[in-house]
Amino acid sequence: VLQIVKESQQQHGLRHGDFQRYRGYCSRRLRRLRKTLNFKMGNRHKFTGKKVTEEILSDSRYLLLILMDAERAWSYAMQLKQEANTEPRKRFHLLSRLRKAVKHAEELERLCESNRVDAKTKLEAQAYMAYLTGMLRFEHQEWKAAMEAFNKCKTIYEKLANAFTEEQAVLYNQRVEEISPNIRYCAYNIGDQSAMNELMQMRLRSGGTEGLLAEKLEALITQTRAKQAATMSEVEWRGRTVPVKIDKVRIFLLGLADNEAAIAQAENEETKERLFESLLSECRDAIQAVREELKPDQKQREHSLENDSGKVSNIQYLHSYLTYIKLSTAIKRNESMAKSLQKALLQQQRSDEDGKRSPRPQDLIRLYDIILQNLVELTQLPGLEEDKNFQKEIGLKTLVYKAYRCFFIAQSYVLVKKWSEALVLYERVLKYAREVQSGAGAHRNSLKELPDVQDLITQVNAEKYSLQAAAILDANDPHETESPSQVKDGKPLSERFETFCLDPSLVSKQVSLVHFPPGFQPIPCKPLFFDLALNHVAFPPLEDKVEQKAKSGLTGYIKGIFGFKS
Repeated sequence: VLQIVKESQQQHGLRHGDFQRYRGYCSRRLRRLRKTLNFKMGNRHKFTGKKVTEEILSDSRYLLLILMDAERAWSYAMQLKQEANTEPRKRFHLLSRLRKAVKHAEELERLCESNRVDAKTKLEAQAYMAYLTGMLRFEHQEWKAAMEAFNKCKTIYEKLANAFTEEQAVLYNQRVEEISPNIRYCAYNIGDQSAMNELMQMRLRSGGTEGLLAEKLEALITQTRAKQAATMSEVEWRGRTVPVKIDKVRIFLLGLADNEAAIAQAENEETKERLFESLLSECRDAIQAVREELKPDQKQREHSLENDSGKVSNIQYLHSYLTYIKLSTAIKRNESMAKSLQKALLQQQRSDEDGKRSPRPQDLIRLYDIILQNLVELTQLPGLEEDKNFQKEIGLKTLVYKAYRCFFIAQSYVLVKKWSEALVLYERVLKYAREVQSGAGAHRNSLKELPDVQDLITQVNAEKYSLQAAAILDANDPHETESPSQVKDGKPLSERFETFCLDPSLVSKQVSLVHFPPGFQPIPCKPLFFDLALNHVAFPPLEDKVEQKAKSGLTGYIKGIFGFKS
């Protein structure tokens, strides 16, 4: 049963969470099975209900009919569960479909009690029935009944996993892992407080829960923190106690220590990055809630400095505290990313393998630029301008990150063989590191979380010696004299057909074949013709024709009418 269900789900939509596609597949398969078994429910004009009984269990496909009915109802329920987030009325339809799935599962379990069914299928049918029952009770929030059903399902699958080979046991163990968070969630709701810690550890290991429990666990964490927040009324930071009246801020501050502990215990960089993003998102929401409280009090905020003590108002100081948490978390996240990039850069130098884009020192420079920008914003927080210890502490942190930034800028210059610039930057790194060591004094506790400056000094000294050696070798390296056959005169190929020359550019994308566009060349101008003989030509006289034209007038006109011609 479980193998058929899992294979169908993975091949028809559930790998991507598409329950509607899987429901359509179940309907089509049911139609094919009924047609093949000639087990039709009447014809197109009249419905005639038929039930699968033990007497007709001559073919295992009759059991498959019941299973597909149950899967179709279950997949429709899960589809409605996704849609119920925006349309709450669909929850009633969801419960109806789950009840229908349980009804089909009960029928499957009853038919599997026949002597024609083997023991393994009987056990799997019982486990399938218990699983769907647990899902229904879980949605009804009947925690005790749901826990009993899930425990029964888990016990059957564990026994089946122990009875078969490792390859067959993988499927059963996966289902047990799916059920375990639901059991712990039910236990917590019944009253077992230790189940909450187990759920948090599972969430941390898996990088987030999936399926039925995903939203409920996040809501449970928020609900637990909200109960604790009811008893929290104030917070102390840098010697000043500030009342906390906003519920969202209380919930965030209560979960801050848990989130930081989860980040410290994260097993890989991907989980750590996800937890950092979650913490920053919660912090931004809390800051937004404080800003909304500050808006009505804007006129009063302009006069928030008290005459005697010079302190800012409590709500403004709380805003500064939350901003400090946000900027500090961003610095820790960027520092974590920088450490992972440093490891990748070190592995690349050792292996020198080609492949996807490898990290470069420029990537680390960008991260340290962002860290330094965050530190500048920390020094400008309202209420902390006069705190000399805080300003000194931020100044030392700035020197540490400036030293690392200079170090990686020098590394980038080494890659392009700019030895003098790299040497000057290494000296600047040592200068920053010595300033940190001389000024650490009473602030050593705050610098424990930062990278060790002494390790950086040792690394820079070693890099300086290797850089000086590389510069000397580069200066003394005799340049190979180019043979006449390798000398290029810059002429294109069309102008040096008679000369042999080894030109690597001929096989590159920027090959020089001809001059293009072609250069200008002198050509003769268009000829100009001047008629010089005109002045020496004697034209025939035209006086007689001019006189005739003069005699013509009224007389000539009359003569012309009457036909007299001269």
